[in-house]
Amino acid sequence: METQFENSSPRSDGYRLQAPLVNGNDHALKLFSRQDIANAFEKIMEFKNFFQQQGYINLKDQITILTSGGKKSFLVFKNNKYFNVLTKNIAFFYIKYESSVIMCFDKQEYFVNYSLEQIQQLLGEKQFFRLNRQYLINFNAVKDVEHYFARKLLVNPVIPVKDKLLVSKEKVTEFLHWLDNR
Repeated sequence: METQFENSSPRSDGYRLQAPLVNGNDHALKLFSRQDIANAFEKIMEFKNFFQQQGYINLKDQITILTSGGKKSFLVFKNNKYFNVLTKNIAFFYIKYESSVIMCFDKQEYFVNYSLEQIQQLLGEKQFFRLNRQYLINFNAVKDVEHYFARKLLVNPVIPVKDKLLVSKEKVTEFLHWLDNR
């Protein structure tokens, strides 16, 4: 069967608007060359490989974490043993020697194989807050908060630390909202 569009240019505007009605799924092949489609699939595979190599969280795992309120424990290795540290026992996460470290309420420290960005995605937003580039703190670990220079906040945790836990002036409102709305 011959259509009225067979003699027209495959990239003309009239054809592009009516192509799905004429030949169903075949319109994509007429709008794009085989090379265009092959390049698109190649890009998709590059993105897939990139994200797999970077160790990003699987979407299915992310949905499970979001609906369950966050990761419940972290597997750690210390003294030639693997064991789980429950998230409720973690006071904060911080960076030490360019690695992420768990600090528990009992003052035990454990290295963990996640970046702070990954940890932040794994945890419930209501329980943990990203203070700055170095610290991610549990709500239960906040002893008190003071005003600091230049409209910043100084967070005093229940566990003494060497660093000053500062919240930047850009995050002050968000942090106070997080403290207040639990």
